[in-house]
Amino acid sequence: MVDKAVVHVIDDDEAVRDSLAFLLDVNGYKAEAFETSNAFLSKTVESSPACIVSDIRMPGMNGIELVRRLKSDGVTCPVILITGHGDVALAVEAMKAGAVDFIEKPFDDTVLLSAIRAALDARPAQSESAARTDAEARLSELSPRERDVLQGLVAGKINKVIAHGLNISPRTVEVYRANLMAKTGARSMSDLMRIALAAGL
Repeated sequence: MVDKAVVHVIDDDEAVRDSLAFLLDVNGYKAEAFETSNAFLSKTVESSPACIVSDIRMPGMNGIELVRRLKSDGVTCPVILITGHGDVALAVEAMKAGAVDFIEKPFDDTVLLSAIRAALDARPAQSESAARTDAEARLSELSPRERDVLQGLVAGKINKVIAHGLNISPRTVEVYRANLMAKTGARSMSDLMRIALAAGL
């Protein structure tokens, strides 16, 4: 029998842990829940296919610190971070640190499940130079103003702040964001960040 993929859920909110564990269980995953990053780190991670779903804001070690700690310990288990609406800047920082995805609350169950599937199915990453070439090709169609908006997003700024800095309306920033997604083929905000970071923005 094939071992079920393990999903480690780390969240200080018991109700969130329970609902995520239930969702994962009914979708064929083995869920293991932890209240804190330290509780997770004190356990030996199994070698069967696994991924981590962690809240970004927690007492003690937060989600970004967890990503950095795992990286420094040589743990290659992919990490998906769940983030509150105001945490996008933190989530971008987490992507830079090595998280594979971030999902903004409130999210649809299907969004989380597809992110977990993608994290578990991820092929060995393409070489950095190939990833950069691909990312630069995707960004080559952008107008200078779209690039400005993307720079603001990579810096973790919200629409209103980007709009103020570029002297345009927040609504116009939304239009540019939609253009960015369409032109780069990004399926989500985290996908767009991955492309931008690979291109060296």
